[in-house]
Amino acid sequence: MEGGGCCSTSTSTKSPEKRKPRQQRQHQQQQEKPYKGIRMRKWGKWVAEIREPNKRSRIWLGSYTTPIAAARAYDTAVFYLRGPSARLNFPELIFQEDDLRDVSAASIRKKATEVGAKVDALQAALHAANSESESNSNSNFNSIRLSEKPDLNKFPESSDED
Repeated sequence: MEGGGCCSTSTSTKSPEKRKPRQQRQHQQQQEKPYKGIRMRKWGKWVAEIREPNKRSRIWLGSYTTPIAAARAYDTAVFYLRGPSARLNFPELIFQEDDLRDVSAASIRKKATEVGAKVDALQAALHAANSESESNSNSNFNSIRLSEKPDLNKFPESSDED
């Protein structure tokens, strides 16, 4: 039997992705994923989840329209799981409003999704306000430009002041 079937002993070549040095892979991942603890779905939503300490299970923190909202939800969860020594995406924005006495997965999920939803709503409102003001400024600019157009059917008026 000749060696052309399924049991070939030829060595397979690694894809160029696997040959990259570790730092280049980390840099590429960092560009794709701007914050820790989040990822982007194929359709553009940002999701956050965190692994429970000493367990294989994960706590689902929600799906958000902006990466900032997902990162804030992650920060809230990691803060309640690991305390003030946790590595956060936005350390200056975490403040402990109330004591979360029940440190169960459900209570952490609830608190994180509340924070994420608030930030998502604020980001959406900010985006809407910016796009509205931009469209208003563009329409004002266009109306000014339209009012300054000369009438090409008239002769120019002379403005001789002697």
